[in-house]
Amino acid sequence: MSAAAPVGIVLVSHSADVAASVAALAQGLAGGGTAPILPAGGLPDGGLGTSAELITAAAKAVDRGAGVALLVDLGSAVLTVKALLAEGDELPEGSRLIDAPFVEGAVAALVTASAGGDLDAVAAAAAEAYAYRKE
Repeated sequence: MSAAAPVGIVLVSHSADVAASVAALAQGLAGGGTAPILPAGGLPDGGLGTSAELITAAAKAVDRGAGVALLVDLGSAVLTVKALLAEGDELPEGSRLIDAPFVEGAVAALVTASAGGDLDAVAAAAAEAYAYRKE
């Protein structure tokens, strides 16, 4: 892990409250975390849904040049992020949709990014959260 700029993290949820709460939880559990993390939840009017504009703005705000990890909650959030990635010029270079559980993956991603992990390490840590057993 290098001392280079950290990977940025965007949490995409259908709910602004859920995205903000998961971001706050991740920061709390990661000891504050030094990597940038922002929520991109709901619609601009406060309603439920996903907004390409909010996702794009959050991704640009957390981008430090090391890539942006986008974690999503449900189906249409996945489709929105995939569409933005397919456009090719909406999201910062090095943006990646991460297949991970939303809450556990956000915590693992922030801890890894804050420790200096690159985008591959952040993605791997977040994806490993699928294996967390709760029994």
